Amino acid sequence: MVQPGEPLVSTAAERYLLIYMIGVLFIVCTLIIVFFIVFQKRKNKLLLDKIEQRQAFEEELAKTQIEIQEQTLKNIGQDLHDNVGQLLSVANMQLSMLARQVSSDLQDTFTESKDLVKESLQELRSLSKSLNSDVIVYRGLQESVNSEIERFNKLGLINAKLNITGDENLFQKGKDSIILFRILQEFFSNTIKYSEASLLEVHINYTPDFVIITAEDDGVGFDDAQIERGSGLINMKSRAELIDANFKITSQLKEGVKLEIKYYYRTNSN
Repeated sequence: MVQPGEPLVSTAAERYLLIYMIGVLFIVCTLIIVFFIVFQKRKNKLLLDKIEQRQAFEEELAKTQIEIQEQTLKNIGQDLHDNVGQLLSVANMQLSMLARQVSSDLQDTFTESKDLVKESLQELRSLSKSLNSDVIVYRGLQESVNSEIERFNKLGLINAKLNITGDENLFQKGKDSIILFRILQEFFSNTIKYSEASLLEVHINYTPDFVIITAEDDGVGFDDAQIERGSGLINMKSRAELIDANFKITSQLKEGVKLEIKYYYRTNSN
C-alpha cells in the first residue's frame, strides 16, 4: 500500500514500461515466428521445385532412352525384313527351282533343307514384326502378345499359354501398348534364357477402368537380391513408371517368377 505522501507517478510509469516491453517482445516474437514460417515455406518450395525438376529430368531422360531403344529395334526389324528376309526368299526360290534336279536318294534331305529355309523366313518375319513399334501399335497389345506366345510354342522353346478375360476394346491401341508389350517381352526373354521353366502363362484381364496383366513361369526363380540387381527389372520398372502403371515382380527359389502390371486407361495414350 502506498503510504500517504508517496508519489504514484513512478509506479504507473513502471507499469506502462513493463506493458510496453511485453508488447514489444510479443511483436518481435511474432515477427520471428512469421519470418521462420515464411522462410520454411520458401525453403520447402525450393526443395519441391528441385525434386520436381529432377524427376522431370529423369523422366525425360528415361523417355529419350526408350525412344532411342524403340528406334533401334525398329531399324533392326526393318533390316531383318528387308535384307536378311530378302536373302532367305531368294534362297527359297532357288531351292524350289533346283528341286526337280535333285536325285531321288537326296530328295528327302533336300526337301527338309528347303522347309528349314522356309520356316526360318517365317520366323524372321514374325521376329521383325515384334521389333517394329509401328506394327505393335497397329496390331494392339493382345495380338502382339499372342503372336509371341504362338512363336514360342512353334519353336518349342516353352509351353506358353495366353488367357483373356474382359473386352479388349476397352483398351485403345496406342503408344502405351508398346511399353506394356516391351515389359512382357523382357519378362519372356528372362524366362526363356534363365528360368529353366517348362510353362509360361500370361493372363490379360480387361476391366472398365484398367487392365491387369500377369505373367508367370514355373522355373527355378531367384532371390530378392538378384531381382533388385537385375538390369531387366530396372528396364521393366522404368518403362512402367513412364505410363504410371503399377508394377510388381515376385519370385522365390524353385517356385518361379510372377509379374503383375496394373494399367489405368489413358485417353492420351495415342
